Amino acid sequence: MPPPRRTRFTRAELESFNGATVPDLLPGPGDPPLRLLFVGINPGLWTAATQTHFAHPVNRFYPALLRAGIITRPIDPADGMSDADRAHLRERGIGITNVVRRASARADELTGDELRAGGARLRVLVEERRPRVVAVAGITAYRGAFGLPKAVAGRQPEPWGTSEVWVVPNPSGLNAHETVASLAVAYGEAARAAGVAGVVGDETPQPGQPGDPA
Repeated sequence: MPPPRRTRFTRAELESFNGATVPDLLPGPGDPPLRLLFVGINPGLWTAATQTHFAHPVNRFYPALLRAGIITRPIDPADGMSDADRAHLRERGIGITNVVRRASARADELTGDELRAGGARLRVLVEERRPRVVAVAGITAYRGAFGLPKAVAGRQPEPWGTSEVWVVPNPSGLNAHETVASLAVAYGEAARAAGVAGVVGDETPQPGQPGDPA
């Protein structure tokens, strides 16, 4: 049986999503409370095209979640996340949002004003939803959004109300300093602080688990 066909976009098709937004993935009525809120910098064009967070085929976010035990089955979002995938995340108390809502080809296209405005919006969302842990994926964006030029990765010294704040590595394929294994370690630490079950696996990729892009 041939493998399923993967969605492909032309450069022009992707560029047409520049400036688009992607809805937050948050628990709804009847779901368990939000425990762990992952925060991306802003949607990429593939994410905007599929309306699915961290959707680019070489992004390591979902493989790292699986390796850390934060999710219990593979999620391949490149063609757009299924309703079952979204329900799996919500049932585990996991949400996803972004600092800046508008999509762009690269995060370095964002302005300082956009980052600061997005940071203020994020603080309001956290105040309303009160996750146990907020995990911001990207130290540079965190520094810019919150005016903390000396911030370092890991658990931050000041909580936001009742929510711990963690800065974790960006899972983008452009972040060559990280691997699925190293991302899983960082995400697993934040997840355990949030009370989301998960044990970081060993260094051997699991069957069916995508590895790092070349």
